[in-house]
Amino acid sequence: MPATPIALAAAPTKDPAIDHEAWRLTHLGRLLGHALRRFDERVLQLMASSVEVPLALSNLAARDQVGAAHIHITRHLATGGSRLTDLAHRAGMSKQAMGDLVDQCEAWGLVLREPDPHDRRARTVVFTAAGLLWLQAFRSAVTQAEAEFRQAVGTDVATVVALGLEAYAGA
Repeated sequence: MPATPIALAAAPTKDPAIDHEAWRLTHLGRLLGHALRRFDERVLQLMASSVEVPLALSNLAARDQVGAAHIHITRHLATGGSRLTDLAHRAGMSKQAMGDLVDQCEAWGLVLREPDPHDRRARTVVFTAAGLLWLQAFRSAVTQAEAEFRQAVGTDVATVVALGLEAYAGA
């Protein structure tokens, strides 16, 4: 199997003095992390200037009060609602950390907690009307950020990246 450009860039060299630190800066996990942060930052910038986002939420995003952690709720909350434990699990967060995010998003008017229709002891987190506007703005921002990514790296590379990430993530 031929080596990919990433595999070649990350492959150890014969000279330990040259290879000693470089691998830490170029390994795939680090590149994926930087790419995710850059993508999320761009999505939040687009949402901050979106006319679809309620003004109070747009102002929060513009003042960097809304961060990548808040995107977890936007990405993982089912439109019909989710229990906190399910939401935390899908986001890969602890229940306590997700609870703190839900509290903050509830204070901002994005979500609210309602009694679970299937279990009176449980609560379900649901989007408010403003939260659904936020979700639509998120969708538009993601679409634009993806288009910018395709423009920056080219359609062929963007397609290969998407296919590779889907395969790697098990999607």
